[in-house]
Amino acid sequence: MDLKKSSAPINTTTIDKNLVDAPTNNIYEAISVISKRATQINSEIKKELLEKLDEFATYNDSLDEIFENKEQIEVSKFYEKLPKPHSLAVQEWLEDKIYYRNTKETGEK
Repeated sequence: MDLKKSSAPINTTTIDKNLVDAPTNNIYEAISVISKRATQINSEIKKELLEKLDEFATYNDSLDEIFENKEQIEVSKFYEKLPKPHSLAVQEWLEDKIYYRNTKETGEK
């Protein structure tokens, strides 16, 4: 996942409800899909962050001193400045990057 190229806002923004529910015609269903994607993004980011922090980890048997080295601090700062997972998921939804399939039969009226 390339987080640097995301156009998701870092700050909270208001989005027109009609843009959000347009693909599903149901705001609750749209929010459910976005929520599931945000959960996926969150777990991907967490896994990536932990892997990067482990690259710079130094292990000490003594519990007297616990510290992060400079590289770990820089990696942590980078991830803190990223848009939040729910912002990334909403942006993906608005850009039609989330696959959504309506499971209802199309013959119903």
